[in-house]
Amino acid sequence: MSETPQNESPDSPDAPDFDAMTRDIAEVPAVEVIVTVAVNLMSAAAVKLGLTEEGDKYKDLDEARKLVHALAGLLDAGATEVSSFHAAPLRDGLKSLQLAFREASLIPDEPGQGPGEKYTGPVYG
Repeated sequence: MSETPQNESPDSPDAPDFDAMTRDIAEVPAVEVIVTVAVNLMSAAAVKLGLTEEGDKYKDLDEARKLVHALAGLLDAGATEVSSFHAAPLRDGLKSLQLAFREASLIPDEPGQGPGEKYTGPVYG
């Protein structure tokens, strides 16, 4: 099955230029991709923790747990691939999210059992 909508031919001006997109992503250094993904995970987790201007409107601790855990895994796996210049602020952000999760939880996880603590070790406030 084709990804191109039926009303658009591959040569139409509205069709995505996959060759150009591939060239663009090929020019992006891996560190930049890792950092961008990490920042996106951090932002999404902050929203799900209710840390944005909207507050509790989008709060969902189950979703936040998944995002924080994924962020911790990415940072653990990518720690040797990114410089400390990039890794240190990302780790600080992760710890802040982990602490925010602990505060937002009605029944906090045991130390070492919170989201991402499998990778970071216990987080204490």
